[in-house]
Amino acid sequence: MSAQPTALRPVGDEGERRERRVDAALAALTLPDKVGLLSGASMWAIAPNPAIGLGRLVMSDGPVGVRGEHGTPDDPSVQLPSPTALAATWDPALVRTAGRLLAQEARRKGAHVLLAPTVNMQRSPRGGRHFECFSEDPHLTAAIGTAYVQGVQDGGVGATVKHFVANDAETDRYTVDNRIDESTLREVYLAPFEAIVKRARPWGAMAAYNSVNGTTMTEHADLTAVLRDEWGFDGILVSDWFAARDTVRAALAGLDVAMPGPATVYGDRLVAAVREGRVPESAVDAMARRVLRLAARVGLLDGADPVVAPAEVPAALDGRAVARDAAARSFTLLRNEHATLPIDPANVRRVALIGRAADEARTSGGGSAAVFAERTVSPLAGLRAALPDGVELVHAIGADPRVSPPPIRGPLTATFRDADGAVLATEPLPNGTAHWLGEFPAGVTPANLAAIEVTGTLVPAATGTHTLGVTGVGHFTLTLGGTVLHDGTQELDGTDPGAAIFAPPSSSHALHLTAGHPVDVAVTVHGPFRAMADAMFVGFVLTHVEPRPADDELIEEAVRAAADADVAIVVVATTEDVESEGFDRTSLALPGRQDDLVARVAAANDRTVAVVNAGAPVTMPWRDDVAAILLTWFGGQELGAALADVLLGTREPGGRLPTTWPRVEDDVPVLDVRPTDGVLRYTEGVFIGYRAWEREGRTPAFPFGHGLGYTTWSYDALDLTGADPAEALAAVRVRLTNTGERAGREVVQLYLAADRPDADRPARRLAAFAAVEAEPGERAEAVLTIPRRAAEYWDAAAHDWRLATGSYELQVGRSSTDTRLTAPFRVSPSARGAGVTGTR
Repeated sequence: MSAQPTALRPVGDEGERRERRVDAALAALTLPDKVGLLSGASMWAIAPNPAIGLGRLVMSDGPVGVRGEHGTPDDPSVQLPSPTALAATWDPALVRTAGRLLAQEARRKGAHVLLAPTVNMQRSPRGGRHFECFSEDPHLTAAIGTAYVQGVQDGGVGATVKHFVANDAETDRYTVDNRIDESTLREVYLAPFEAIVKRARPWGAMAAYNSVNGTTMTEHADLTAVLRDEWGFDGILVSDWFAARDTVRAALAGLDVAMPGPATVYGDRLVAAVREGRVPESAVDAMARRVLRLAARVGLLDGADPVVAPAEVPAALDGRAVARDAAARSFTLLRNEHATLPIDPANVRRVALIGRAADEARTSGGGSAAVFAERTVSPLAGLRAALPDGVELVHAIGADPRVSPPPIRGPLTATFRDADGAVLATEPLPNGTAHWLGEFPAGVTPANLAAIEVTGTLVPAATGTHTLGVTGVGHFTLTLGGTVLHDGTQELDGTDPGAAIFAPPSSSHALHLTAGHPVDVAVTVHGPFRAMADAMFVGFVLTHVEPRPADDELIEEAVRAAADADVAIVVVATTEDVESEGFDRTSLALPGRQDDLVARVAAANDRTVAVVNAGAPVTMPWRDDVAAILLTWFGGQELGAALADVLLGTREPGGRLPTTWPRVEDDVPVLDVRPTDGVLRYTEGVFIGYRAWEREGRTPAFPFGHGLGYTTWSYDALDLTGADPAEALAAVRVRLTNTGERAGREVVQLYLAADRPDADRPARRLAAFAAVEAEPGERAEAVLTIPRRAAEYWDAAAHDWRLATGSYELQVGRSSTDTRLTAPFRVSPSARGAGVTGTR
């Protein structure tokens, strides 16, 4: 028997009233009016229709901040830690609070829909957008994603769960065909979407660029039917930007909104397709109804009460406090020999802080997830503010991991000119990054824009050879002190439209400058400008590299600083050349000579703390040589403040690994992300992450779920209690004691392991988790509910879920490899027969 569909119409009196208003608005629309709701009138918004009382519907990128329609430096955002960091908290309540903050930011910026969260799977650590996903495990991804959606929609803003489905890598993402068997698709890649749709009822979902089993996701009628008819999704299905390709196929598959606009595969093309009989008008009605429903939910349809009334919006949150709390709770302590952390400032006189990433903080991955933060606290600034006056803080660069030149430091001014050179508008820039996609300042249009000039003053900090350059696509003129350094066109290789944003060409020019002598610098990009699927795009970076010593000299300087310090803290990181939307990673090694740096510092100081600021696993060949390893992911705008909190013991590192970290790259069971002849085959089936490591019998450097705190815990007892058999197999009560000398938080993890696992099924899987907090010597209790799905598998022949009956073992502990309590457990053919045969 196949899975049964869920009722599609909202339930309850309020939902029914809202539906009646939607139906009335729909009935008043002509065919062109209805089609007008199905694509953007601009890059980020669907046009209003005053005749039916419909307001302008604005969408905005997330997931760690709200960019808004313009996303300019003069309209910054609160920037939260990366999604991987949020998952590392293993704290749905905290993530729900973060979602409420994002809704607050969306309302402030006039956005009604947040294009987040990303719930694709961390299939391979080489995935370039790994940092924007939550986890390698479907259950953890679903739990964190559910809380995220609930938090955003608590604030009356629509969440858009994405990218539906299997957008798990970036290589050839517009054209790749991911081949995935039905069981794997259901149990791993669709599973988080299903759970979030059923538990959180998101108001939106986004169709991915890629194809699945031969059909692009914007045209995948079969999977859209799963989303809507089987799971009961009643929100809009919007394309990823520029992903919709065919008018008829997209409409027949139920793609509600093709973004962006105004040029689109819908519009006049869809009107013509309906009038010619290629698309039934009933399909357009269904699509338009869902858009109107979304508008009603967010308060943009007159006469329809929003789901969250203004008086019901959650109380205002302190964005900096939430970002700082989330960062500290995400930081994951992997190693802490001899209780090196926390550092007691009373017992140190000099601290060496080493690494360029300590001063130039990496707070987010690259691509559409990036926002202009309202402030950034670097590790150097955070630690400097937190250490008492009697402690000397010495900073050394150590090694420079950057491959691409950084943007020149501002302030700068962007001036928009017409063909006669007249000024159309000006805009301040905090640095040399200039980026406009579809939205320009008031008074600037694609028709009247002829050139954009970015100007500023460079005051060299050092005498020597400086390098200036331009990164971007187009015709550029670069001048310094009135002298032309470059005047030419930079072309883009390949056909990926995203490459102009994520992997553009560059030029550079070396010249001698004198410290303290200011010089004017300017770069002008000349039209005509590049269009991305008919949307105007202008993006380039004015870059500057100062004279710098060779890495050998920088490392020696760092070693001397470490040797003369009581404790050495080395901050290493990936860069935007390594982790970003638009391309995948080619290596899991830290860029540059950062591994050499850590090894040398560790040899000079046996109290070396390695702080690893990366959104995805990196190899750490020095891991056994340092005293402590702390992961900070990409910690958002409050990275440095939260890092000081954790290093000095004001806060406990609360994170646990949401993904497995390898010893060496060749050990990773699932590594390949590059298609062959346009096809990427998921031949590993359901075995990704810790499931694959266990099947291969390989030992990682640090397992899924691992993380230390500043206290210790004993796991005292495990008991089973009753649970609703329609929803759960059982509930488990775990009793613990804080056996250390500090208050702490423990994440209790429960894995369900089959006594005789099938070769095609994981030997065990994460079934539940819960956190407890306790004072020293205090007891705590965690209650974990085991969902039915933990013992179910997808029967491809029957196209339905089946309960895998038989004997299991409940394994409760601190990670996927650290089990503290076990109990036999039996699942019988009847859900009510699931039970325990013994406890201890």
